Formats: sequence, C-alpha cells, structure tokens
Amino acid sequence: MQDITDEEGDALDEYYSTHVPITDPAKGGVTTRQGFRMIALDRLSEDYLFTTAIAAHKTPTEIIGELIREKIAVSL
Repeated sequence: MQDITDEEGDALDEYYSTHVPITDPAKGGVTTRQGFRMIALDRLSEDYLFTTAIAAHKTPTEIIGELIREKIAVSL
C-alpha cells in the first residue's frame, strides 16, 4: 500500500483532532461520536480493502458490506 501524502496526513490529523474517538470497553472496540465502531485488520486485509475501495470508488464500509452480503448469499 502506498504511503499517504503530507496533505492527506494533515487532513487526517485535522479530522481526528476535532472528532476524537471515545473508547467503550463494553462494545469491545473504539466507538466514535457517530456510533461507528473501528476494528483492527491485519496488513493483508487492510491492503485488500483499501485497494478495492479506491479502484471501485467506494468507501471501505461499502466494500465490507458487499463482502458480507456476498458471503451470506453463498451460504443460503
């Protein structure tokens, strides 16, 4: 995976400086103010997820949702 640029790093710094995640041990992860949960991924999964999202012009959340729905459809 390609390193981020200085501008992208500054944008992420600005975002997370104003949207500080709140930890909630009861939920087993880090919960942001909007109620979304962050999870840890291994490097291979992270690379696949972001590469696929960039190529498809979708968010990582959309890619994860599609993968889950695909897995559910196969199991039915």
